[in-house]
Amino acid sequence: MAILMAVPIVAVVILAIAPSDDIWPHLVSTVLWKYIKTTLLLMLGVGLGVSAIGTGTAWLVTMCSFPGRRFFNWALLLPLAVPAYVLAFVITDQLEYAGTLQTTLRHVFGWSSRQDYWFPEIRSLGGAIVVMTLVLYPYVYLLARAAFLEQSICVLDVSRTLGKGPWQTFFRVALPLARPAIVIGITLALMETLNDLGTVEFFAVKTFTAGIYDVWLNMNSRSGAAQLATVMLTFAVTLIAAERMARRGRRFHHTSSKYSALPSYPLSGIRAAGAFVACFLPIALGFLAPATVLTGYAVRYYEDTLSANYFDFVANSFTLSTSAAVGSVIVGLFMAYTVRLSNNPLLRAATRFASIGYAVPGAILAIGIIIPMGAFDNAVDVFFRDIFGVSTGLLISGTIAAVIYGYMARFLALSYGTMEASLAKITPNMDGAARTLGHGPLSTLKRIHFPLMRGSLLTAGLLVFVDCMKELPLTIILRPFNYDTLATFVFQYASDELLEESALGALTIVAAGIIPVILLSWNIVHSRPGSGSTAMEPGP
Repeated sequence: MAILMAVPIVAVVILAIAPSDDIWPHLVSTVLWKYIKTTLLLMLGVGLGVSAIGTGTAWLVTMCSFPGRRFFNWALLLPLAVPAYVLAFVITDQLEYAGTLQTTLRHVFGWSSRQDYWFPEIRSLGGAIVVMTLVLYPYVYLLARAAFLEQSICVLDVSRTLGKGPWQTFFRVALPLARPAIVIGITLALMETLNDLGTVEFFAVKTFTAGIYDVWLNMNSRSGAAQLATVMLTFAVTLIAAERMARRGRRFHHTSSKYSALPSYPLSGIRAAGAFVACFLPIALGFLAPATVLTGYAVRYYEDTLSANYFDFVANSFTLSTSAAVGSVIVGLFMAYTVRLSNNPLLRAATRFASIGYAVPGAILAIGIIIPMGAFDNAVDVFFRDIFGVSTGLLISGTIAAVIYGYMARFLALSYGTMEASLAKITPNMDGAARTLGHGPLSTLKRIHFPLMRGSLLTAGLLVFVDCMKELPLTIILRPFNYDTLATFVFQYASDELLEESALGALTIVAAGIIPVILLSWNIVHSRPGSGSTAMEPGP
């Protein structure tokens, strides 16, 4: 399984090392350094943005009391359901020169042309940073809030007895303890930033992903695309290595089992209003605004969308996403359970390597999938031509099987991580008891573990399903001809300035992501020992 999932990455590296054409000097002298600079600036901007919004809002809703706090607990996760490229289309539609906002401003103040006033350029690097920050900050909020909820009240009480106020306690105690979770959230957001194609393509921001797409499809150079992909892969690996090295030698432990209600700092007046605005703005800009605009367009132009084979796009998206989700859950469960049974270091390392796809941008995986699949199809075709005089054509390349395989290779980490965490909560004594009753590993998995893991299985499947629904680079490159999904349909129509006709498709993608968001929110709220129905009193 590890070999199967590693094939795309290995194929990209091999093609980059032994290219079929000599385009690399041209790339170095023309576009490479621009790609590096733009990608680094984009990552820096998004990293700063998501860390500030995600961490700040997580602390406010966890530790402060102000109007709307209960609503913000779960609503701050809603932008996670909105693909970045959808928000980019909506923001551009509303804020560009012919958009609603600038048209209203010209009408109110009597301006007649762009020379009469200044307005920031939407289709720019800054615009891309804002868009990605608004949809990716929930990664940091999700993990930071969970980390704050898990902190023991004892360390916070000590800070208060030493005369520290809420903000001093936040910066001196809570933030350092939550640092590992926050860094992981930032890393996940930056991984998604590297993977993005729709936003950077629409805003004409030349990142590595856009460059790979351009070199491969427009310059017709697979080796050049593979060489760019290899450089981009180093960005992803560097992110992971930097996060692990930053934590090396440091330990973050809870030194008390005392868990009770966290202190709630009451806010009033200007502070309460500030907290409300700070939590409401990310939701309004990242979810409410695009959902409102898309709903209005969908109601008015639904007939145009339906006539554009909308139901075929829905069927294609659900078929691919469901197949990949089911396959990822099965493979993830198989791998996690195998590691639990043997606990062999080599096997554990192999399974972790097999799930590295989530750290690899979709454009890179697509190249790595096309190359070996094309070679396999050509070899089979040559064999059948020589032996039977029959051409088999393309058996795998350009089929939905290639897309599903790409989805599984990219999102297996979500399934494997969920299965591994769920199995870790089941005491090994249950395995031993089942063995003494004559049940083998498969029977134990079916009769003991599976019933206990049904919630985790559903959660993993939903997470993979939603990510597959939103995935754009992989789908554009690997899909069969004339086989569109909701993601490719929305991207193509919106890129052609037909957002109104694609609004129903975009709204469908957003709606599909809301259920997992609600589940994640519920899990966070009930993650703290002593909360809700899971409350447990500390032992004597």
